[in-house]
Amino acid sequence: MNGGIVSYSYRKIWLVALPVLVSVLMEHMIGLTDTAFLGRIGEVELGASALGSVYFLSIFMLGFGFSIGAQILIARRNGEKRYGEIGKIFYSGLGFLLVLAAILCGASLLLSPHVLRPVIQSEAVFDATVQYLNWRVFGFFFAFTGVMFRAFFVGVTQTKILTVNSVVMVLTNVVLNYALIFGKFGFPPLGIAGAAIASSAAELGSAIFYFWYLARRVDLHKYGFSGGLKLFDVTVLRRVFAISCWTMMQLFLALSVWFIFFIAVEHLGERPLAVVNLVRSLSAIPFIILNSFATAGSSLVSNLIGEEGPGGVFKLGWKVVGTGYLAVLPVLALLALFPAAALSIYTDNSDLIAATVPAVYVMIVAHLVQTPANIWFNIVSGTGSTRAGLVIELITLAVYLAAVLYLVTYLRCSPAVAWTTEILYQVVMLAGCGLYLWKGRWRDRRI
Repeated sequence: MNGGIVSYSYRKIWLVALPVLVSVLMEHMIGLTDTAFLGRIGEVELGASALGSVYFLSIFMLGFGFSIGAQILIARRNGEKRYGEIGKIFYSGLGFLLVLAAILCGASLLLSPHVLRPVIQSEAVFDATVQYLNWRVFGFFFAFTGVMFRAFFVGVTQTKILTVNSVVMVLTNVVLNYALIFGKFGFPPLGIAGAAIASSAAELGSAIFYFWYLARRVDLHKYGFSGGLKLFDVTVLRRVFAISCWTMMQLFLALSVWFIFFIAVEHLGERPLAVVNLVRSLSAIPFIILNSFATAGSSLVSNLIGEEGPGGVFKLGWKVVGTGYLAVLPVLALLALFPAAALSIYTDNSDLIAATVPAVYVMIVAHLVQTPANIWFNIVSGTGSTRAGLVIELITLAVYLAAVLYLVTYLRCSPAVAWTTEILYQVVMLAGCGLYLWKGRWRDRRI
């Protein structure tokens, strides 16, 4: 057993998590640049981009949840040294995700205006949100391709390429945002539609880069990538889906409820919606850090169980939590000391910044709980217990939604008070994960 503990040292955690951190940070720069550019146009566009982004992410999580199941299975086969089976997992998953992307893109174009019309009060915000989504949904094809590649590289713990790919994607997005939103380099000024086009185009560039790297730098024979269309295997797809269906539902429901949170705040007015969008954008930075360690923890746990069994899971989990705190606390400290300076990245409206600062402090407290909660939740998934993860999520979301409806819809509280629901969410999730792992039923699970 000691060999496994040594191989999953603090250094190994950092080596796996750091490239994931940089890659996810770069990808979230897409949302940051969208917010930063649109914040210079107006509060309507700022609020609409928040609703559009969360709506898009809610649907995107169906594909991302599937990729998590694939990542868990790839990591388990990697730990078991059954490398030749990984190619079939990858291509079977990619084929499924491309079909899913086509269905979701078409359904979104047809149904989104009808879904959003009854729940968005501001006519200006509704029009801008639909305009954003009409272009953004084409990104499903490229984003789903990207998450499948990430599942492969994280699963085999070769994460360095994620950094390079993300830099390419973000640079593409920044240039296109500047050109399309404001009408530079000969392009017409497209406003919020330009932000959506830039994001989808950046994801296309990312997908092309991944395919190039796979063909040129990956040992295709070792991982079973040789075989073309024959690599699509319905039996393998069923095995992936048996794991991922629970994460698909869990992530979709989580983001859908968060979308309800933003809709509830939108009913308070355009200013509160702009405030929570700024907090959401600012919270992305510490969330990216802790989520990168959570992703690494999930993959390392699955590899560890594949190699040696479940005995070292708790020790590895606490190591991941410790390194996660080590990485996220300096960022939270800077946000606590200089909230106005951080918010000025997104907007130059001093009144809006002053209204947002109290909510930033609440967000910081929430992340102190979210760090262990998110890491242990991903470790539950890493054991293959994705169904248990869904149950934990459902209980947590029920408590969270009740709090949102009471505080925001009934009491019509301030954005800062509304954000305290995030603290409640993380406390319930952490308690659920701790109880499930302590009971130990996951120890005998085979995938």
